[in-house]
Amino acid sequence: MSLVDGIDLDRVAAELATKRAELEAEITGLEAPAEDTGGISFGKRVGDGTSIAVERITQVAAHEGLGGVLAEVLRAQAKLAEGSYGDCDRCGRPIPAERLEVRPWAVTHVVCPQE
Repeated sequence: MSLVDGIDLDRVAAELATKRAELEAEITGLEAPAEDTGGISFGKRVGDGTSIAVERITQVAAHEGLGGVLAEVLRAQAKLAEGSYGDCDRCGRPIPAERLEVRPWAVTHVVCPQE
């Protein structure tokens, strides 16, 4: 069992793998083609077309947010592999163990001392 500041790296690796799988599944679901919308048109009244447009805009925003978290998870996995897990990508100083416990994919401080 590997430890960084009392953090079990084997457990972190498992948590990151689980989070990655969850994010990839959610992203895949959002990327699925829309169901047949038939002849729905957009007009002045709020109707099916407007509802579908709002839903799609929400899905795009969710996709972007999930993609950002997935990028952090992938970076954290790379840091585990290279042996730099727990060090801030900006300043190189250790990230507090409390932050890593709450967000194992954190690769920077909440507020980096370099900023």
